[in-house]
Amino acid sequence: MMRETIQQIKARLQQPIASAELERLKQDPRQGVQLAVQQYERRQEKMVHQKVAFQQRLQFEEHYWQTGDLVAGIDEVGRGPLAGPVVAAAVVLDQNFDLWEVHDSKQLSLKKRQVLVPQIKEQAVDYAFGVVEADEIDVLNIYQAAQKAMTLAYQNLAQQPAALLIDAMELDVEIPQTSLIKGDDRSISIGAASILAKDYRDRLMATYVDKYPGYGFEKNAGYGTQEHLAALDQLGVTPLHRKTFAPVKKRL
Repeated sequence: MMRETIQQIKARLQQPIASAELERLKQDPRQGVQLAVQQYERRQEKMVHQKVAFQQRLQFEEHYWQTGDLVAGIDEVGRGPLAGPVVAAAVVLDQNFDLWEVHDSKQLSLKKRQVLVPQIKEQAVDYAFGVVEADEIDVLNIYQAAQKAMTLAYQNLAQQPAALLIDAMELDVEIPQTSLIKGDDRSISIGAASILAKDYRDRLMATYVDKYPGYGFEKNAGYGTQEHLAALDQLGVTPLHRKTFAPVKKRL
């Protein structure tokens, strides 16, 4: 019987294997196999830590699940950009949710977010978005606009929860709520909301490229990058821009 190549073993080690098989591979004298085994064990150890952390970040949700209640996590993205809306997402999860890689969206790569978004949507009991455009941000101020986007996301849910978990914000709604500092890092449902909100906003900003070319919205999502600031100087201010934000205001 032909012995497995190192590449074949590496491919097989991309998935969990039985402990007896792992022990057998540890006896393989080839250096490449030993390196592959070490990498596999490091990945497995990291996965264990991530799963433990996942359970810890469910403590706020489990408080409500124990009494049979639904709870929604809410987060927003887009306070800092010079252009585009602020977007919030509300996500309702239940005990069946098992995507342990869900975390604060800022800690995840674009590739990982793109994998998780459809999975979150599939497993969530419900999710909804709230959007406040640039012109309203200028009227309200960015804090109140973020607050309104979060409120809209909650109101747009089809499944009304018994309580809210919110990232560092309190909403003017008559429902129990818990404001968590760094909530997207402490609560799975808030973390899921941060991922969906960022994905929604990034995709939305990319759609403006044809109408407003040259600003790099598909890359910078409206943030004040060097390319974006140069485009403001050369092309001027668009209806997407927040005119009360200093870098835009001084270019009016």
